Amino acid sequence: MLSRGMLCIVIVACSPTALAQPVEGADGRLTDPAGRVLYTFDRDSAGASACKDECAVQWPPFSAPRDASAKPAFPLLRRDDGSLQWAHRGKPLYYFAGDVKPGQASGDGLGGTWHVARTRPAETPDSGPSYSPKGY
Repeated sequence: MLSRGMLCIVIVACSPTALAQPVEGADGRLTDPAGRVLYTFDRDSAGASACKDECAVQWPPFSAPRDASAKPAFPLLRRDDGSLQWAHRGKPLYYFAGDVKPGQASGDGLGGTWHVARTRPAETPDSGPSYSPKGY
């Protein structure tokens, strides 16, 4: 049986709110160090999270420890509850509760407002030249 102190350690270790800074994947996607995909929310303003309460249950913030050091590419923002959250280009970073394994990005595009956080645009296969028969 686990002691009360040991149980707290287990809960923190399994929490989706990892404490290390974001990592850039080979495809430009941002993840936590364990490979869980991070997201941005269109309704956030630079340096402030609009995702609170029930939203934050489905989209947990990518938290940072109180002693975290902001990096130029990864600043920190203070949430309303006083906790710190990692950001990228001023946009807060989140997990999606529906992603159950590293690399999964099932929240991308949900509601038209949630997007995988990237350091560069997503690559799309070349579909050849685009044109319109009417010239527009």
